[in-house]
Amino acid sequence: MTELMLFLSFFVFLILGIPIAISIGLATLLAMMMSIDFLPAVTTIAQRLAGGINSFALLAIPLFVLSGLIMGRGGIAQRLIYFSRSLIGAVPGGLAFVNVIACVLFGSISGSAVASTTAIGSVMAPAMDEDKYKREFTAALTASASTTGLIIPPSNALIVFALASGGVSISALFVAGYIPGLLVALGLILASWIYVRQHPTKAASPTSLETLFHALLAALPSLALILIVIGGIIAGLFTATEAGGVAVAYALALSILVYRELTISELPELFLDAAKTTAAVMILVGTSIAMSWLLAYQSIPIHVAIFLGSLSENPLVILLLINITLLIVGSFMDMTPAVMIFTPIFLPVAVELGMSPVHFGIMMVLNLSIGLCTPPVGSVLFVSSAVMETPLQKLIKPLMPMYLAMIAVLAVVTYLPAVSMALPRFLGLTS
Repeated sequence: MTELMLFLSFFVFLILGIPIAISIGLATLLAMMMSIDFLPAVTTIAQRLAGGINSFALLAIPLFVLSGLIMGRGGIAQRLIYFSRSLIGAVPGGLAFVNVIACVLFGSISGSAVASTTAIGSVMAPAMDEDKYKREFTAALTASASTTGLIIPPSNALIVFALASGGVSISALFVAGYIPGLLVALGLILASWIYVRQHPTKAASPTSLETLFHALLAALPSLALILIVIGGIIAGLFTATEAGGVAVAYALALSILVYRELTISELPELFLDAAKTTAAVMILVGTSIAMSWLLAYQSIPIHVAIFLGSLSENPLVILLLINITLLIVGSFMDMTPAVMIFTPIFLPVAVELGMSPVHFGIMMVLNLSIGLCTPPVGSVLFVSSAVMETPLQKLIKPLMPMYLAMIAVLAVVTYLPAVSMALPRFLGLTS
């Protein structure tokens, strides 16, 4: 009965338009009150909320959020786009490929799908308009390509999963995300190539070697951040949290001293934006941890494992059912609460099947990333629609091949563990 009250009240609150963090907290409170009094229930939720966000690993989130904002304002996105366009912009459909590559590069530096959509979309839209790409295709491609920043490190979503899983190595998760993230990018490039064959675009002029060299030279300081952050983590020079501090310091130096596109007077506004984003994430994490605790207290993960086992004994079928469930969840729930709530439910099932927690984490984040560009709650889709000034309903049709590409990669990642686990094992980050 407690479980019914929890889920029923949660969805009722969502339908009423109550913010998701408050919906989670209220639903947890109502469910708890079915077995204990009001005051002890409130006290328990407050303890779980405060204890849940009291984590050293979570300090990385505000740091990477701030570094992403600095990069978006400091001219880094423009230089990455210029480099990508100089490299492959002249091939047929080149600007679509540039869009994907720029989203991957910016996402791998900022770790934010929303920041990537805003920074890359605002620059790429006019250029792709000029080359006769339909605006709805540009918006759909940018939204889907921007999600690669949640799989390729540094990724706030992977940090949240590490917390929800109870201790999976953030370094191992970061390294494990590279190949799946690049496969998603390749899938989107293939979908773009098919689109361009059906909808010819204006051909761009070839780029001279001199122009390519200058573009590479301008982008090298930005690209170096990837090596500094991830290289430092793998080499053991600093933790993922400390890497966030390094990213902020490097981005500030690059934007203010080298590119000179960010001024000190603009920093208070960036700090305020980072604080707002961090506050939203942290309240989601806190209330989700309270709900996760109640789920564990009511033995719901055990009941779910028994239920899935009763449906099939085939691990492939059970993983398929988990993926379908997460795809549905991702279309209605934001990434952070979905990771916090469903990791304790599905991770024990996956481990029981012999799946590595690192492998499951990549599968889960990749799955939920698809939800970020899926109606009705896809936040990245709404941002892309706003930035590109395109009605949301017009994006659905061009998104279909993008969905197919991303789901195909999800299937590969799910059923071929080596795709996620090869790099972490090679570097000795996991067994």
